Amino acid sequence: MRQQIDKEQWGGEARFNALLETIRSRRKEFEDLRHIPMDIIEEFKAIGVYRAMVPAIFGGDEKPPAEFLRMVEAISAADGSAGWVASFGMSPAYLAALPGETLQKVWQESPDVVFAGGIFPPQPAVRTDRGFKVKGRWKFASGCMGASLCGVGIQPEEAGALPRMAVLPREQVEIDPTWDMVGMVATGSHDLVVDEAEVPEEWTFVRGGKPTMDTPFFRYPSLSFAAQVLSVTTLGMAREALDIMRASVAGRKSITGAPNLGEREYAQIALAKAEARVRAARTFFYDSTDDAWSTIEKGHQPSRDQINLLRLSTTHLTQECAAAIQDTYRISGMSGADNTHPLSRILRDSQLCTQHAFMGEITWKNAGAIFFGHDPLPGYL
Repeated sequence: MRQQIDKEQWGGEARFNALLETIRSRRKEFEDLRHIPMDIIEEFKAIGVYRAMVPAIFGGDEKPPAEFLRMVEAISAADGSAGWVASFGMSPAYLAALPGETLQKVWQESPDVVFAGGIFPPQPAVRTDRGFKVKGRWKFASGCMGASLCGVGIQPEEAGALPRMAVLPREQVEIDPTWDMVGMVATGSHDLVVDEAEVPEEWTFVRGGKPTMDTPFFRYPSLSFAAQVLSVTTLGMAREALDIMRASVAGRKSITGAPNLGEREYAQIALAKAEARVRAARTFFYDSTDDAWSTIEKGHQPSRDQINLLRLSTTHLTQECAAAIQDTYRISGMSGADNTHPLSRILRDSQLCTQHAFMGEITWKNAGAIFFGHDPLPGYL
């Protein structure tokens, strides 16, 4: 497989490996809590998850996109929910649309700021002398239990106004623990509730809007990156599922006297096909990432076709990895169907990923439209 994560860039190999083992050993605790606990969030801070994409002038590390994606991939192999929550360390890609003076306030004390957002549905917002009056409820605020800063989607009540995100301190936001889904149980993707808060205009931004910072990372397509960081969780989980299956059959005999699972032709074929799917999808995904980043490093903007391949390879990665996980689960027999078996949890988590709009069926349509020279639907590029 292509280059793996450089753990020395994430707190050192020993510390990173210890974190992965801790996450693996506490997966049931995370699911019981329905969120990732603060001690793990603090360790994410310590290894650099939240400062990875922050500009150096604010104490950040300015890592390349692929390096961040490999980190999320590695954590997701230990636990899908933990990887999903860590993925929101990409938030500077969104926050960079805030005015420069506001960004100085965001990171003035530390670059390790944990941001969580509930975007939908955008709630009507009345303009005030200072900004907007914000009130409402928003769904799917992944990682909000560990956040110090929250964003909510608003629709200014003005003709032609674009939807915006209003950024508030965690203290002004109520978290309603509504998250109850078939997978990614521990992401804490609860509802955010705000009651009549006034948010200054300089603390609002258009999601995917033009960054006010000019460093290479902020020239990388932000909506594409937002999709990539979620999609790559399925890659980590697929790698884990394949490794679990290979390890689990060693020396295991069937109670019926049938051949060991690893000796059965159908299992060998299924595992080989799943391995090929995951490796091929991973290569397409990271090649598209590296190609766009190389263009940026040369001082240019990624082309429409390059951005399309970012989005296409992202959807392809999720769908192929989820399919590989499902095929691996099918050959596991009744042992894999046990709710306590890691394959059962990985299957549930991966299926939840396929439901996300970023990786949904409509993205295939948008990619195909561009291949035929047509415009995609709004919000794709």
